[in-house]
Amino acid sequence: TPKMLTRKIKLWDINAHITCRLCNGYLIDATTVTECLHTFCRSCLVKYLEENNTCPTCRIVIHQSHPLQYIGHDRTMQDIVYKLVPGLQEAEMKKQREFYHKLGMEVPGDIKGETCSAKQHLDSHRNGETKPDENSNKETSEEKQEEDNDYHRSDEQVSICLECNSSKLRGLKRKWIRCSAQATVLHLKKFIAKKLNLSSFNELDILCNEEILGKDHTLKFVVVTRWRFKKAPLLLHYRPKMDLL
Repeated sequence: TPKMLTRKIKLWDINAHITCRLCNGYLIDATTVTECLHTFCRSCLVKYLEENNTCPTCRIVIHQSHPLQYIGHDRTMQDIVYKLVPGLQEAEMKKQREFYHKLGMEVPGDIKGETCSAKQHLDSHRNGETKPDENSNKETSEEKQEEDNDYHRSDEQVSICLECNSSKLRGLKRKWIRCSAQATVLHLKKFIAKKLNLSSFNELDILCNEEILGKDHTLKFVVVTRWRFKKAPLLLHYRPKMDLL
């Protein structure tokens, strides 16, 4: 029977797999080293890599000069951690809201949206007010409406200037764009390739401060690590991909 196949596992037994080796806390904004697949909190890893170029766990060299280009957000791992640890996501969203309020800054739309949806989801299950079928239909309807009308406009936004620094490619007619901070460098590559009618987005490199950006970097990450004290817009350059021997 299904009950015989069910086995309860204590959270303590899997803590080693869902905690950050640097801070010993549960993973927040989980980020994985592409070279060895070890995962840490993004803030912990970025701070560590400011003075090191090796993985904190296995000490493998990530990259001699630009280790930050070889790490990426691990959404799957973060989803697993939030599902396994009760109340962790709600508590983290609350901390982020309090942090922005303390600085007198507007809370980014993605944080407000996640907090609100998480609260509504918990309340509906606790109170038993919504039937499974009705809840499913309501969520589908809301998701469809959001897809049709929002297009991530409620996310924190980033202003970008895309400049071409190669004579082999033409510049964009409209080089200033504004998009979600959760968009990645890969999204920009696809956008530029489409505008320039290139056969593949893999033919492009995108740079910030003359450093090639990893395709999995979010624009939020680029702003925080490479444009922290500079005024908007975020200036990025694109050029044909250079194959390094």
